[in-house]
Amino acid sequence: QVQLVESGGGSVQAGGSLTLSCRVSGRATNLYAMGWFRQTPGKEREFVAAISRSGSIANYADFVNGRFSISKNNAKNTVYLQMNLLEPEDTALYYCGTRRGIFEEPSSSRTDYDSWGQGTQVTVSS
Repeated sequence: QVQLVESGGGSVQAGGSLTLSCRVSGRATNLYAMGWFRQTPGKEREFVAAISRSGSIANYADFVNGRFSISKNNAKNTVYLQMNLLEPEDTALYYCGTRRGIFEEPSSSRTDYDSWGQGTQVTVSS
């Protein structure tokens, strides 16, 4: 059974930084592309960043604008999202997911992911 556990969320002021972690069990991260999404109340879950199976390719949503960095440590079966220059608009519940099937390419489509964690809350105050 695949389990994903996110951590690292919290409350910061605008301009601050956070690093989110997603530890995966039951599925080897070196075999799967992974992604981070976020959701606010009343809105659909939106793409933030994704990384390829090998870790060599990373894609980001336009709103990231160079502020975030996704990485993976396959030895620890963990994926990270380093977030800098946080803005109040970044306030959301952040989820990590594993892509369905063994593909090298990362995906920005929520429907391509079949396993999710419970989320970690990020709150940015102005």
